[in-house]
Amino acid sequence: MTAVPTPAARTRIVEAFADAGVTGQLYAADIDSGTRIAVGGDADVSTASVHKVCLVATLYREAAAGRIDLRRQTEIPAGARSAGPTGLGVMRDAARLSLRDLASLAVAVSDNAAADLLWDAVGRDTVNRTMGELGLRRTVAVQTMRELYASMAEDAGAGGAAALVDPAAVSRLRVLDPARTNRSTPREMAALLAAIWRDEVCEGARGAEGEEGEEYGAELRALLGLQAWSHRLASGFPFDDVRVSGKTGTLPTLRHEVGVVEYPDGGRYAVAVFTRAASTAVTLPAADAAIGRAARIAVDALRASALRA
Repeated sequence: MTAVPTPAARTRIVEAFADAGVTGQLYAADIDSGTRIAVGGDADVSTASVHKVCLVATLYREAAAGRIDLRRQTEIPAGARSAGPTGLGVMRDAARLSLRDLASLAVAVSDNAAADLLWDAVGRDTVNRTMGELGLRRTVAVQTMRELYASMAEDAGAGGAAALVDPAAVSRLRVLDPARTNRSTPREMAALLAAIWRDEVCEGARGAEGEEGEEYGAELRALLGLQAWSHRLASGFPFDDVRVSGKTGTLPTLRHEVGVVEYPDGGRYAVAVFTRAASTAVTLPAADAAIGRAARIAVDALRASALRA
């Protein structure tokens, strides 16, 4: 792959992070040419809900191989669901959903309860094996969402969720340490997205119902386009004819997003941005916006590089 030969773009990305009061890592690549730009692209990062991309990619790869049926129904009793501010976690009645509808919730609104039902169905070892098969050996799942939140509750102590704006409490959180939680690197998350968009995740497979692997790949890409949040990556591309598919990740001081930006001229770019704020405040619009700003600088640099080539 060819690196972008303009250090000015990298400088602007670092400045965008600094202006927002965050430190950040970014990796962006032209999916078709391989031209890329990176700022700390090989740093280990705590992935938070970004790891749901690994989960749903594995689900669809397993379905394409005929080992799991996406239409399989899951009974979801009322109560006893994984914590979270969206989706099944805030619903009060029993439900029944297919695996692929659970995947839609896990991506569209980052539903932790839906994601954990998928973790139960697919298995953490299967997700890690799949990442290894795709060459992503630094992308490792250590915890389900319920385990991640249980770890946070334990580390926060008696103060509970209210303590998570206390810098001392935040410093105790194992989920912020890539060595002790779900982890990856910006380069590997961008590589996973590029593989999905190049039809390499479900390549050559045929599912239990006879669908070709590329049909599963198309459904997986459509799934990743369902995300409801537009305040991070998509904020850098406010155009009706530019499509942004992505997945956010959020923990105390951490704000991330990985996604694919597709232009009407056929250009498509895999982007992974991970940030950590100096402030422990829950609401930091500038930090969210910095993700879109940094991504836009990176994609503009990739597009300019293609024109110079």
